[in-house]
Amino acid sequence: MSQPGPAAQLAKARADDSARRRRRVLAALDDLTRDGLTITVSAVARLANVHRSLIYRHSDLHATVLARAGQPQEGPTGPQVSRRSLLADLANLADRSARQAQHIVHLEQRLSHILGQDAWRATGLGAPTDIDALQEKIAHLEQQVAELASRLGEREEDLAAARSTNRELMTQLNSHPHRPR
Repeated sequence: MSQPGPAAQLAKARADDSARRRRRVLAALDDLTRDGLTITVSAVARLANVHRSLIYRHSDLHATVLARAGQPQEGPTGPQVSRRSLLADLANLADRSARQAQHIVHLEQRLSHILGQDAWRATGLGAPTDIDALQEKIAHLEQQVAELASRLGEREEDLAAARSTNRELMTQLNSHPHRPR
């Protein structure tokens, strides 16, 4: 018998390597299914220690991974949830949390109002009776503050101008030699 040529040996080695990789991919897929883990092309490739492109290049392997990923998974504790259902649950919980936070703020405001009224009653002062008068007084005081701030700004400008004039006069005084009298 004659020995096969180098080309035939190379082709056989490649075919053997391809068959080994395919078996590893299928074994990894079985392991992920058995363990109830999420099945993705990346997860299968990582477990089989092959590149993802191998799975994408072989349409039968890719179809098998996608088909297995679409099946409900049974784990050691019973049926496993899908990624889509987990995302839906997460979105629902986030909405519920937001509604509860809003409800808590509303309840805190009501409690604050009630406690405030109780405090007024307990001190004997009672709630202010003339809120409109208080609002009017606040508006008047705010107007006074604005006027005083404006006057202060004018005074600061006057002071800056006086300081500038003083500097100029001191410069002129210091630049002329003293004349004896």
